[in-house]
Amino acid sequence: MPRSTDSSKNFSYGDAIGERVRRVRRERGLTQQQLAAEANVNQGYLSSIERGGRQPRRGTIRALSVALGVPEGVLLGEGDGHDAPQALVTRDLPLFGAIPNGPPAESQEQLEMFPVLRHLWHASRYCLRCEFDSMEPTLKRGDIILVDYRPGVEPEFVQGKICACLVEGRPTLKRVTVEQNGEQRFIILRGDNPQSPPMIIDATREFSIQGVAVCLVSREL
Repeated sequence: MPRSTDSSKNFSYGDAIGERVRRVRRERGLTQQQLAAEANVNQGYLSSIERGGRQPRRGTIRALSVALGVPEGVLLGEGDGHDAPQALVTRDLPLFGAIPNGPPAESQEQLEMFPVLRHLWHASRYCLRCEFDSMEPTLKRGDIILVDYRPGVEPEFVQGKICACLVEGRPTLKRVTVEQNGEQRFIILRGDNPQSPPMIIDATREFSIQGVAVCLVSREL
């Protein structure tokens, strides 16, 4: 994860957010393509933000701030205090290479810790390293994502979200949807990789959702 440098010394309070993003990106030596990949946003969308054609949503600002290694306030231009150079304040969360079967703080699989920005930290969250490519291009092998531990959440409440699941005791990271065929209810687990076939879960199969992906927190260039 990038660390903070004197990224805001040339800012003025009146700078547009797109100008701020472009300046920090250039100071980091990143191309638009690299920053877009790091923040998991569309490059055309990022280009439009930098030109002032689009106003980014708060989630996009958060992703860009993490990728650039600056507080969100530096990009938002929330006054002189936010424009001053600031060290990133982080807290550690458990980092897993496989979906933990149980509360992350109690899992025996925990091997290491990973720092996340303080506002992203919560005791019920953990970090998960992606080991497979079934979620390409959204998530790449080696990406580290932040996951909310939500055991037993009903699939209907997380429609379309990427979830850490257990199927017959085996872990998988997939996008969850629910479909109804007459009186039968099916849970469909899909990867974003078109070459990854969907998994169809009916009432005869053991299935549970362990967590819901929140955001990408690290990606190697």
